[in-house]
Amino acid sequence: MTRIGIILGSTRPGRNGEAVARWVYDVARQRTDAEFELVDLQDYKLPHLDEAYPPSFGQYTQPHTLEWAAKIDSFDGFVMVTPEYNHSTSGALKNAIDYLFREWNNKAVGFVSYGAVGGTRAVEHLRLIVGELMMADVRSQVALSLHTDFENYSVFKPAGHHLDALATTLDQVVAWSRALAPLRVAV
Repeated sequence: MTRIGIILGSTRPGRNGEAVARWVYDVARQRTDAEFELVDLQDYKLPHLDEAYPPSFGQYTQPHTLEWAAKIDSFDGFVMVTPEYNHSTSGALKNAIDYLFREWNNKAVGFVSYGAVGGTRAVEHLRLIVGELMMADVRSQVALSLHTDFENYSVFKPAGHHLDALATTLDQVVAWSRALAPLRVAV
């Protein structure tokens, strides 16, 4: 069965991302075409990148890196839930991505973002980053506005049309994850 990790890309106290990621997970786990798991960066306690060698060498030495690598390696694809901070993704998500290389390769990724303009600028940056990691980013995305999808900028109440965008994003992530499977086996 295809395994998709839903990565909660914020570790900030009082983060809106937790409600968003749980919504994505609750919708995804009703599907029968893949297994979904919520992966909260807060559970991994990754310090600022502290490995001596570049991740492309695959010579991880830190216990937190080995744990993170095993978790990411267990998935065929991902949905990254990202806030937009200062026209980009969170430092925590960027740091978590930067820890690894091979574990990301030849896997699909979709994005669910939130922010003042739907988090779209964060996703633009993530698309560049994941391309370098040999990931296939899907076209569809969910862009949630702090103005219209959160009451008082903090209580998550997504507009109904976002369910269609999420379904399309999940469809694409699952399809591309399956299509890339032969590349992952060949490595």
